[in-house]
Formats: sequence, structure tokens, C-alpha cells
Amino acid sequence: MAAGPRRVRGVGAGSGQNGVVRTIATPHGPAHVDLDAVDGVPAALLVLGHGAGGGVDAPDLMAVRRAAGAAGVAVARVTQPYRVAGRRAPAPAPQLDAAWVAVVRELLAGYDEAPPLVVGGRSSGARVACRTATALGADGVLCLAFPLHPPGRPEKSRADELRTGVPTLVVNGDRDPFGVPSASPGVEVVVRPGQRHDLRGDPRGLGQLVVEWLKQHKWANP
Repeated sequence: MAAGPRRVRGVGAGSGQNGVVRTIATPHGPAHVDLDAVDGVPAALLVLGHGAGGGVDAPDLMAVRRAAGAAGVAVARVTQPYRVAGRRAPAPAPQLDAAWVAVVRELLAGYDEAPPLVVGGRSSGARVACRTATALGADGVLCLAFPLHPPGRPEKSRADELRTGVPTLVVNGDRDPFGVPSASPGVEVVVRPGQRHDLRGDPRGLGQLVVEWLKQHKWANP
């Protein structure tokens, strides 16, 4: 039987209001991880990244955290090194990806037997999760407010990033100026009426639909 997570090695660790806050060294500086563990063996480990200029306390991320935790899923919310350093402008994609991979691998190393891994996030964080899913051996990908294209630039589509080869759930608002992806083999798209890029409306409903998807794949407790 798998053991619970051990203390993650890194620059430091401490206690936070929402769980355990850890600092993990990456090739591009320290990242912060807000980890909400569960009693016993988790049904899955869900690792979430933030948007380009935002943080891990975004309403949609918090809604998913609450719902997934109640369904036996360990949830880790990762703050990228550039945000830890106080910068709002995101680092280049290769740096974001490398830091993310380092953090997720360190989290997985904290288990004697790794649980199913679901990676995801909102907006920019969703793109990072998609680009690295194969390298990490992820079982699934969760994309909140996936930015299909820059506002007003539909010709700059990022749809190719969603083709991860693993089950992927995309949740976007129908008024998102960054566009709404189309469903494709392996990619399920749920469109939230009346919502924009922040997915701020109906957080409880958002959490419920994500957990139902996790349950379909046996990545959450019934």
C-alpha cells in the first residue's frame, strides 16, 4: 500500500492557512507549493498552475481545490518562480515548463508509490500542463480557461497544445475573449454560459463538474 507524502526536499517548508506550504528548488529559482494532503492514500495527485499574472488563490483554482480535496484527491497549487520573485510578466515558456517539471517530479518523489497524476491549471498554467503532460507521464490534464488564442487574434491558435494523448478536460466560459477550444478525440470541452476568462461565476458548479470528470476516470473517490 502506498504511503502518504513525505516531506518534500527543497529550500524550505512551513505551515500555511490552506495546508502545507513548501518551497522547491527549480532550474529557474524557487517555486512555492500549497499542498493539501488527504487522510490515507490519495485517489490521485492533482497539480495546478496559475495564470500568467495571477496566483494560486484564483476563484476557479480554489473551487477545484475544495471539491477535489473532499473527494480524496491531494491537491498541489504551484506558484512559478517568477511570481515568487515578485514579477508579474511571465517567464519564457521553456523556463515555465522546466520549473513545472522539476516541481511535479519532486512531489511525486514524496510517495513510496505514486498515485495517479493529473496536471492542470488556469490559462497559462493550463498551457504549461499540456506541454509537459507527456514528459511527466500524466494520467490526465485539467484545463481551466484555456487561452485558445490572444484576444482578437484567432489565427494564432494554440489548439495543438491540447493534443496531449491523455484524457483532457477543458472548461471555458462562452464569453472568454481568449476563445473557446473545440472538442477532439481525448479532449472534452465544457462551456460555461455567461462566464468570461476568470470563470468566477458558480464556483461550486465548477468544482462539481471537475470532480465528476475525475470520478469517471477513477481519480477521485465515489
